[in-house]
Amino acid sequence: MRICVFGAGAIGGHLAGRLVKGGADVSVIARGAHLAAIRAHGLRVIALDGDMHARLLATDDPATLGPQDAVIVALKAPGLPSLASAIAPLLGPETSVTFMMNGIPWWYYHAHGGPRNDTALPRLDPGGAVQRAVGFARTIGGVVYSACTVVEPGVIKVENANNRFVLGEPDGTRSARIEALAAALAAGGVAIEITERIRDSIWAKLLLNLGSGPLGVLTASAPMEFYIEDACKAATHAVVAEAAAVAAAMGCRVSPKAEAQVRNGSSSMHKTSILQDLELGRPMEVDALYTVPLEMARSCNVPTPTLDLLAALTRARARAAGLYT
Repeated sequence: MRICVFGAGAIGGHLAGRLVKGGADVSVIARGAHLAAIRAHGLRVIALDGDMHARLLATDDPATLGPQDAVIVALKAPGLPSLASAIAPLLGPETSVTFMMNGIPWWYYHAHGGPRNDTALPRLDPGGAVQRAVGFARTIGGVVYSACTVVEPGVIKVENANNRFVLGEPDGTRSARIEALAAALAAGGVAIEITERIRDSIWAKLLLNLGSGPLGVLTASAPMEFYIEDACKAATHAVVAEAAAVAAAMGCRVSPKAEAQVRNGSSSMHKTSILQDLELGRPMEVDALYTVPLEMARSCNVPTPTLDLLAALTRARARAAGLYT
């Protein structure tokens, strides 16, 4: 199976390493020093179940790769315009495109049903560029549970023992293409779930992002450090409850797990992804993680006072750093 990972940073690099381990024909789209290191030395993934060293084709020009059986997009939401302008050479008639991303995805309302069916989300896909370049028919949803960091160019460290990836077709079907992709990932040693309700999984992960992400940005700290404060623990409980109410109003089934999040975070020095972006000067996923979910809350008349405040402060911090417009 020919698979291109578009965006071989922490999550994308981990996925690529697993796919190579499982025997897939893997290429990656990367850039800068990370690309140079992968070309020179291969991609190294340091995980608790062993080191993986993958020699694979790495490029910043998709035109050199040709059509793939599958593309996995592991960019963050601000990178989607660059994907839209570059992905065409990777797409054959049957190529699937799986979006392994945090937050609300650009395709969220595709095959949603009801009055919102196929509604565009211009904050996440300005001008509909991704929809035109990829199209709904190719799209598969993905959710990632894996704490990863690029510790140096070409080297990715996986910090947790249990790495889980969830795949789902937007229309809830269990397709042959999703079975094939799941098998390729499972062969590399990660837990794979195929769900008929991918939006439930998106919201379940989003509750975790919302519960800790803003606190990480505002304190510039890892969860172990900010959960020393009882008020931060209380904020996580409030935000998770508010976000769960929004998810329910959107027709999704989620189970709030704030107490477990606080308990697990109290021993974790892994900085949240959005804090890592702030510290590294990378565009921050503010809209996918905060703005759009809050717009959904307003559309459903669900009050979210704690999340409103923390999201506003996070946006202000991101603007002050020049990482959000």
